[in-house]
Amino acid sequence: MSAAHWAGLIAALMVAANLVCLAIAFLRLRRKPVESALLRQCPPVTIIRPLRGLEAFSHETLTSGLVLDHPDYETIFCVADAEDPILPLVEELIASHAPGRARLIVGDVAVSANPKLNNCVKGWQAARHDWVVLADSNVLMPKDYLQRLMAAWRDDSGLVCSTPVGSRPLCFGAEVECAFLNTFQARWQYAAEALGLGFAQGKSMLWNKPFLDANGGIAALAAEIAEDAAATKLVRRAGKHVHLVGQPFEQPLGRRSLRDVVQRQFRWARLRRVTFLPFFAPEILSGPLVPALLAGFAAPAFGLAGWQAGLLVLAIWYAGEMALAKGVGWFLNWRTPAAYLARDLVFPGIWAYAFLAGEVSWRGNEMKIRTDGDDRLNETGSALSTANLRSDGRS
Repeated sequence: MSAAHWAGLIAALMVAANLVCLAIAFLRLRRKPVESALLRQCPPVTIIRPLRGLEAFSHETLTSGLVLDHPDYETIFCVADAEDPILPLVEELIASHAPGRARLIVGDVAVSANPKLNNCVKGWQAARHDWVVLADSNVLMPKDYLQRLMAAWRDDSGLVCSTPVGSRPLCFGAEVECAFLNTFQARWQYAAEALGLGFAQGKSMLWNKPFLDANGGIAALAAEIAEDAAATKLVRRAGKHVHLVGQPFEQPLGRRSLRDVVQRQFRWARLRRVTFLPFFAPEILSGPLVPALLAGFAAPAFGLAGWQAGLLVLAIWYAGEMALAKGVGWFLNWRTPAAYLARDLVFPGIWAYAFLAGEVSWRGNEMKIRTDGDDRLNETGSALSTANLRSDGRS
């Protein structure tokens, strides 16, 4: 078989693998929920929400967590800085929706270089219940938020998480972020879970508090710079699995500049590179550009022009993604194929950056991640010290 035929075969196999992963995600997301033993028990829950600064949807997302359909839960809002502008809103929402059922804790404990994790420590220590949810500030919680998390808990679960699903984009940049979050990252998460390789996601994390406390407590999540990477490794070492909710939770986006979207992807890619290199390295093959190039090379052997074969690969790839988005109710509009293409054009640069660069931009500060076996986030661009880092509820 000629090189062109081999290239065509590899391209076809890559497209087929992508379609299989999309199908796995579709079936998983459309599967009828099974009532778990934990859901039947319906135990009391503590929700810990680390906050920093006001966001476009702060009122809506924070209120959503105070009006859930669960008989017994408390909410602990954690704010690191006593001067944070989010404080008046939090106090107003507690007084309006949950007096006696929600608390505000100000201050953090520097157990790590991860500001969000530091901001959660006091909340974890103050939690009254054995089941604890760590939830980012920008998660929009449906009424059955806790029920969805509990329904995914199995006998072999060490942690239940939800991938973020981007919603309500108000500009093209935010639509590109939807393209990254939804049919790109979320579908790979569900495909990995189906293979028994569930990865934690820090947006919503349901923990059994006695389990985590017996394995080092919340400070154990400082073992990696990203608390979700540390959580994944901790759960696997304990012989347990990370499971995903059947219906992931929304993250309303509003307006996002393309620069901000790429900067976030730079940071996340660098963190994946230093925490899960064997899984990160092949990510360059997860988009359609490599099979499109292979198909273009192989095209003459099949009587096609190179551009025709490349476009055919993109058309099949994006049609599959759009079918998944439509089938599970994720954001979709006429510009979505362009958002997919923009994502796939910038992704190789993001992937390469993760190997070549030693810094990430975190809330405007240039931070360096050491990869000497003791990964920590160190300041390189300002006089900011680890002790002065403050929580970022957004991630």
